[in-house]
Amino acid sequence: MLDGRGAVKRRAGARLWLSGLWLALVVLAAVFAPLVSPQDPLAQDLMLGRLPPFWMPDHEPGFWLGTDSLGRDVLTRMIYGARVALVVALSAGVATCLIGTALGLVAGFYRGWADRIIGRLVDIWMAFPPVLFAILLIAVLGTGLSSVVIAIVVIDWTRFCRVVRAETLNQSQMDYVHSARVAGFTRLRTLVAEILPNVLPVIVALLTLEMGIAVIVEAILSFVNLSVSTDAPTWGGMIAEGRTSIYQAWWVLAFPLAALFLTVLSFAQFGEGLRDRFDPVLR
Repeated sequence: MLDGRGAVKRRAGARLWLSGLWLALVVLAAVFAPLVSPQDPLAQDLMLGRLPPFWMPDHEPGFWLGTDSLGRDVLTRMIYGARVALVVALSAGVATCLIGTALGLVAGFYRGWADRIIGRLVDIWMAFPPVLFAILLIAVLGTGLSSVVIAIVVIDWTRFCRVVRAETLNQSQMDYVHSARVAGFTRLRTLVAEILPNVLPVIVALLTLEMGIAVIVEAILSFVNLSVSTDAPTWGGMIAEGRTSIYQAWWVLAFPLAALFLTVLSFAQFGEGLRDRFDPVLR
């Protein structure tokens, strides 16, 4: 048993370090984009169109990952695209977590009519196809980061609600909850002081997973020109542009696609590592 727990902790530590390093790199690049970017993300020069990365012949100094068809620096646009991805991930992830967690705790602990109402609301909400629902919301609200965040929150709060409700139901049957009630704790105090800390590892894992999902959703909406303006650098927009010139300039598609994949994977692995590290049972 001890060897098994040690192996879990070692795996959790490896996931935390690897995913945390990549996410830290993305955050630092996004925060200090004006300082670390080698070029202007909107500057165009058709004479420099589709330059290859630095290790290939005919590369141009200063354009480390090459240029797109309009002569814009790929590395610079990826750095500024990380800003958009992180803003959406943080704002949409936190808002979704707060709404879904609050409703899930109420439904799982108080049960009764609250659980029935919230459960029916979740069932109705999940009947809508999420991608079509997001496109419909963007069409109503208009394009822009705020509309993307609102669409993600409106669609994804049900994921938090269902998982947190199930975990709260499970924790409500534990002996420590009955002991707290016998000790004179009110229901609200029992929920906040006893149940919530034990549900927190699941919430953290869901939050990081939701941040990765938010990055994907923003990239999808950027891919179909339903996020920020088409000139603004986004990973989804770069992927859409690179798709049209993959045989002439594969790097325009490959590098933002790799950044998107690594960021989403790192969010998921970071959450799993945190859950394994701080899970009370494993400790």
